[in-house]
Amino acid sequence: MIILGIETSCDETALCLLETRDKDGVFECRILGNIVNSQIDLHKEYGGVFPALAKREHIRNLPILFGQIKKDSGITEDKIEAVAVTHGPGLEPALWTGVDFARELSRKLSIPLIPVNHMEGHIVSTLITSSVPHDDFRALQPTAFPAIAVLISGGHTEIVKIEKLGSYSILGRTKDDAIGEAFDKVARMLGLPYPGGPMISKLAERARAKNIPQTITLPRPMIHSKDLNMSFSGLKTSVLYLLKEKGEPNEIFKMEIAREFEDSVTEVLVTKVRRALEENECSSLLVGGGVIANAHIRVAFEQLAGEYDIPLYLPARGLTGDNAVMIALAGALDAKKNFPSISAQGNLSLETRF
Repeated sequence: MIILGIETSCDETALCLLETRDKDGVFECRILGNIVNSQIDLHKEYGGVFPALAKREHIRNLPILFGQIKKDSGITEDKIEAVAVTHGPGLEPALWTGVDFARELSRKLSIPLIPVNHMEGHIVSTLITSSVPHDDFRALQPTAFPAIAVLISGGHTEIVKIEKLGSYSILGRTKDDAIGEAFDKVARMLGLPYPGGPMISKLAERARAKNIPQTITLPRPMIHSKDLNMSFSGLKTSVLYLLKEKGEPNEIFKMEIAREFEDSVTEVLVTKVRRALEENECSSLLVGGGVIANAHIRVAFEQLAGEYDIPLYLPARGLTGDNAVMIALAGALDAKKNFPSISAQGNLSLETRF
């Protein structure tokens, strides 16, 4: 089956053409085309994603990218057998652009329309080994269940137990800011450009490389709470008070703040996931979402998985952020189900899925 994946949950317009097959009972797939168009440069002046602008750009980009992916892959419309689209969670105006485009395409081509939960997309992104179009069919990574998934992105921070693909229960989540959101807000306080997460990471790495003495300590919110929930709003506020107390930070002090902030976030996250591993039967650990591109957090999870002697699954390069490969794959895994109608749902839960 050839399936078109569409992703418009935030500020990336993404399309993927994925071909799947069942070979001797094993699910295999190959990427025929993959395009991601980022709107970062357009949103920089707002210091974050401006929903009305994101909606406008998705509407403009979708037909252009659809034409481009058909041209690049050599796949004509009549070869597409299903369309999968993110319908939540995310920015609802942005989600509707993808849903409307997918719905119209489904009607035009008389092919199934498959709604995909964006967070499930991040889960399955850890099971595919490449984001680059390739000629050979490849099986998904052989993951053992039950598993713990950690979903860390600009909009979400969740610890999820997976009994099997499609069966999820949320064990813990942030009660306020997501990790990626907190990174961006602290970056704005330091006068760094959007998106701030990568800039914070670069400053933190420079602080470690230069062995800059640590003169500040930030809190580790909820690290000792008995549940698996997290909170990062207070940590962000602590940085704000620190800057008010110390005044305009020089480059060295910015590096100190970045390192201590990154250390705090990482320590809280790893402590909560360690507790989840100890309290639940677990055969593997999956970590998805844009924040796993952060090298310091990535290494921390590699160490944690080694500590518990379980396999760790991380997205391939190009699949950490929002992309349509993960949407096409999640849709393909649900392709045999019947979905009579779909709508954009900004606050869609992973446990609900649809």
